[in-house]
Amino acid sequence: MPKGRLEAFSDGVIAILITIMVLELRVPHGTALDDLAVLLPKFLTYILSFVFLAIYWNNHHHLLHAATQTSGRILWANMHLLFWLSLVPFVTGWMGENHLASLPTATYGIVLLCAAIAYYILQSLIKATEGPTSRLSRVLGTDLKGKASPLLYLISIPVAFVVPWISVAIYVFVALIWLVPDRRIEIQLKEHKD
Repeated sequence: MPKGRLEAFSDGVIAILITIMVLELRVPHGTALDDLAVLLPKFLTYILSFVFLAIYWNNHHHLLHAATQTSGRILWANMHLLFWLSLVPFVTGWMGENHLASLPTATYGIVLLCAAIAYYILQSLIKATEGPTSRLSRVLGTDLKGKASPLLYLISIPVAFVVPWISVAIYVFVALIWLVPDRRIEIQLKEHKD
């Protein structure tokens, strides 16, 4: 299968997930600011999840752009990632609806952890398919952010049962470190074209 089909399918799934999340935001029944304030927890969790899905979409795009081929194992690893990402709208709604209660906040972290592991598996399979001297292997190097994120999620899950706001702060921190674009792949691909 051409990698373009894999990327197009994944793009479509992520677009649908974002659409599902925004449809869960209900219009307030009143016109006062208080009526809107009730939606604030759901809206803030929507923003956080939107950012996470955007980060996955962006990094997935770069990952596949650097790849030269796909395999059956890569297709299944990609589906594994999409499975965990498909749970983001559910945990987003649950956490927001329950005002960051412990179990929904911890479950949100579990889904983020599993998505991070799934992305690592996908990335590792692509690197293995491409070979140790491939552009992707050279560009990713030690992948500090990729290793730190699951560790931070592991910390945030039990913390959610003590102080859920700290877990949410960890989720926001992880999102912020990923918001800084990793231009290594772009630079490497540009150099390869020149």
